[in-house]
Amino acid sequence: MQDLPRCGWCQDGGLMQAYHDEEWGLPLDDDRMHFEYLMMEVMQCGLSWRLMLERREAFRRAFDGFDYERVADYGPGEEARILQQPGMIRSPRKIRAVIHNAGVYKTILAEWGSFAAYLASFAGNMPLIYPAHEHGGCASNALSDRISADLRRRGMKYLGSVTVYAHLQASGVINDHEPGCWRGRQLRERYEYSICEGA
Repeated sequence: MQDLPRCGWCQDGGLMQAYHDEEWGLPLDDDRMHFEYLMMEVMQCGLSWRLMLERREAFRRAFDGFDYERVADYGPGEEARILQQPGMIRSPRKIRAVIHNAGVYKTILAEWGSFAAYLASFAGNMPLIYPAHEHGGCASNALSDRISADLRRRGMKYLGSVTVYAHLQASGVINDHEPGCWRGRQLRERYEYSICEGA
């Protein structure tokens, strides 16, 4: 599948391309995977997504496979262990944010039943396509603004609107594959999208 037309950001023939082809933009209803994506976004702040993918297995080892139930119960001893984990991003603030966010995440699931249902309370009939986004340049929008504001009100950390928008793209709430991308076309054929006018 090396010769298929793809989004410009992923064309490395390796890790980024595999992530694009197999995961990015696929509508997601798995709570553990939502948590994994969100917390990788937390760890990514100020760094590249390629680095996050390179460190993904280290993150999974450090955070018990992103089992939010277990992560929410971590104490200071676990923070110290994670800091020493080979391949870990050694940021105590980000590690504490992941642990803290796990507790908030549990309360959201208790209220809504799933994280997909929580997102749908903002996004309505998911998944979505914004024709105005088709030529790139969009790092956040009114939807990510609303979701980010609510997450921060609930106590989530490191989840501003730009970070939340990246999550909406990754988890398929918004299909932001470029025009002509084979994966975007495949997803549009597989799922029924709501068309959103404006940004």
